[in-house]
Formats: sequence, structure tokens, C-alpha cells
Amino acid sequence: MTIHHKIWRLGFLTEVLNRDLKIIFISNLTGSFGDGLYAYLLPYYMTKSLGASSEEVGILYAVMSLVAALTLLVGGILADRYDRKKIMIVGWSAWLPAPFIFSCAENWIQMLPGIVLWGFWLGGPTRTAYVATSADKSRLTSTFTALSVAWSLGYIFSPAFGGYLAETVGMQLVFYSASILYGLAGFALVFVNSQHVKRQYREEKSSSFFKLLRTRKLLVISIFFALIMFTLMLFRPFVPQFLGEEYGYGDLEIGILGSISFFGSAVLGILLGRLGDRWKKSYALATLMILCCFSLILLMASRDFSILLITFFIAGGSYLNWPLMDAIVSPLAPESIRARWISIPQTVSMFSSFIAPYIGGVLYDSSRYCPFLVAITITPFLAVLASTKLLEEGH
Repeated sequence: MTIHHKIWRLGFLTEVLNRDLKIIFISNLTGSFGDGLYAYLLPYYMTKSLGASSEEVGILYAVMSLVAALTLLVGGILADRYDRKKIMIVGWSAWLPAPFIFSCAENWIQMLPGIVLWGFWLGGPTRTAYVATSADKSRLTSTFTALSVAWSLGYIFSPAFGGYLAETVGMQLVFYSASILYGLAGFALVFVNSQHVKRQYREEKSSSFFKLLRTRKLLVISIFFALIMFTLMLFRPFVPQFLGEEYGYGDLEIGILGSISFFGSAVLGILLGRLGDRWKKSYALATLMILCCFSLILLMASRDFSILLITFFIAGGSYLNWPLMDAIVSPLAPESIRARWISIPQTVSMFSSFIAPYIGGVLYDSSRYCPFLVAITITPFLAVLASTKLLEEGH
């Protein structure tokens, strides 16, 4: 990659983000670096160090998804009533103790309190509503994917660095470092401007929240994104385990592949964001599903590390489903209930993924290839649906 292209990409991020969104970018970058230190290795750590089975790993991730689903809806309600800035800060604060709890756990049961806190996603709909209200509406897809690039950049080096620390000094230091970075991510948000729903919107549409539950368009979109999330969570928790058990790679190699995956997410995020703004957001989502399918085929086809580097670069696109969902859903939302409107598909998606890790664990125990083959079958179908009029505004 030339210096010119690197400068162009950084300039692109600066161009689409205003002051407050740049601070959110920095917050996401800091927090994601902390999260990436251990998140990618966590399923492998549970099985290797705590003796958890595949089903037990699936149960823990199912609990996280359930807590996330419940807190997303709560976060949406709070974000339409109170200062969205403060709720985003609280969202990071809830994560801060989780790594400390993980560091003290001696078995998978003792991981549960940390998993519950890690599942607190109060900032999800709040941040989406804040961004949708603050951003340039003509560049909404690019804005959401640009902010997702911050997460990806944070994860590029942190899984490999976390894997190195885990092998040299142990996971405890990894967990402690993550907590510190979570705290810094929350502190950065102190400097963004407050954002409230304007009083006239609250007065004019105070009953709109109940009507949105019967909105056919929102229901269809929610079910569609729920199916995407179910498919991704069916296999994603077991990728590190698969690399370790089937292909024989260690913490460092698994961490490096995780870093490559998030580097791919950063690059593809910019490209898919521009595709969504120039053409259609739904086309960007369809492309993402095709890339996900292709990366899984490559994963099943070769254990060669050089091929896996390409595989995981492409697989990074699968992490963009959330910002693309935000970009598709947020323009449909009335201003008075924007966060609650957004929280509906987010909540339904997380509820659908509640059982997916457990089912994935059962499939993985029957055959290590099984959850990946199921996802390969489903993703082309999702790509076809995304490319239809299903997700277009006004239908």
C-alpha cells in the first residue's frame, strides 16, 4: 500500500466525521484495542485454561447475547429520554470490571458475572442514534463504516499483542490492560457535546414508540438482520478453537490471524461504505454476505498459513453487519424515538443469536467443520435477499 493511499484513507475518515464523531472514533479505537487483547482469544482460553467444553463456551456466549438483547432495548428507551452522551459513558463503565472477573475465574461458571457485564450494550442504540442525528445524512453509510473502522483498527494489533502477552506473561496482565483501556474509552466521551431529543419532538410524538412495534417495515428488517446475526454467531465463537484443535495453531498464530481479520474489516469498511453511499446500502450488505461465504470456503479448504492470511482478511468483512444495519435502519427512524426504533432490530438480532452459539457448539462437537458448512449454505441466500427490494426505504 502506497503512502498516497494511506493518506487518502485517513483524509476520508476526517472528511466524513465532525468533531464529536472524531471523539467517538478515538473512544472506539481505544476501547476496541483493549477488547481485542482478549476477546478473540477468550473462547480458546476457556477451553484450554479453564477446561470448558464447546457446549459450555456456547452457553457463556448465549448468556452474553441474552443480556445484550435486554440492555439494547433499555438503552434505546433511556437514550430518547436522557443525555445520550452520559449513557454512552455508562456503557463503557459497565464493561470495565469484566476482564478483572475473567482474570480471577478458575472455571467456566466463575466467568458468568464477567460475561453478564460484558453483555451490557447500553451504548449500542445510544451511539447509533447519536451518530445518525449528528452525521451528514448523504454520507450516512460512510459515517457508520468509518466509525466501525475505529473498532477494526483497534483490533488489528491487539489480538496478536494479546496472544504474545498470553504466551510470555500470562492472561492476567492481558485482562488488566483491557480494563484500563475500557476506562480510557469512557473518559474520552466526556468531551463530546451532549445530545437530547428536542422537546417539541417528544411532545408531538409521545405515543410513537407503541406504533413502531406494529410497523411492518421495521419487523421485516428486524427478522432479516436477526437471521444474519444467528448465522454469524453460529460459527464465529469457534473459529479460534477450530484453528487450535483442527489446524494445530497456538495463541500467537491465532492472534495474528485475528489481527489480519480486523485489518480486512477496516479496509473493507471504507470500501463498502462508499459503495453504500454511491449505490445502495443493501448492495453493500449483499457484498458483505458473499465475502463471508467465500472466506468460509477458503477456511475449510486450506490450513496453509499464507492462505489463511488471505482468508481472514476477507473474513473481516463479517464484522461490518452491525454498522450496515445501523445505516439502513436509522434513516427510517422518527427523530422523537430514534434510539428506541434502532434498538428494535438490534434487540431482535441479539435475541436470535442467544441460542446460536449453543447450537454451534453442538454442531462443532459432532464435526468441527459442521457450523462453518451450515453458514456457507445460508450466506448466499442472505446475499440474494439483501439485493432485493426488501431493505429499500419506503417499502
